[in-house]
Amino acid sequence: MTNSTYETLGQLGQASELPQDPDEAVLETVPNPHRDVDYLVRFTAPEFTSICPVTGQPDFAHLVIDYVAEELLVESKSLKLYLGSFRNHGAFHEDCTVAIAKRLIDAMKPRWLRIGGYWYPRGGIPIDVFWQSGPPPKGLWLPDQGVPSYRGRG
Repeated sequence: MTNSTYETLGQLGQASELPQDPDEAVLETVPNPHRDVDYLVRFTAPEFTSICPVTGQPDFAHLVIDYVAEELLVESKSLKLYLGSFRNHGAFHEDCTVAIAKRLIDAMKPRWLRIGGYWYPRGGIPIDVFWQSGPPPKGLWLPDQGVPSYRGRG
């Protein structure tokens, strides 16, 4: 890939404002240089934040996004800005987690994707949300997401 491959990127390498809403955020992609190989790409966002659509209180999660690319990879700065756009977005845990997966699938059309949303407790109940697009490709090395279930202080 040459520098001309990246000329269409509008966020990487320059100051970029945090989008105010996930619908405004732009997920940018770049060509996958190894389309002939199934390899896992993992993004971990241990400080994901959104707000409760009813109370307006903040919700926090540790997100783990795993995918196997087809023709495109998601550009990481655009993903960071997209995830940050949820900071003032009101949605329940399940909605945030699955909406992120769907948006990534729409943007890059991966061979496979899974997301684990490990949400911190509010009201004494942690909520974990898991979704994947189907079975992982055969022979893929798929490590555990590495986030333990919530155990409280005990």
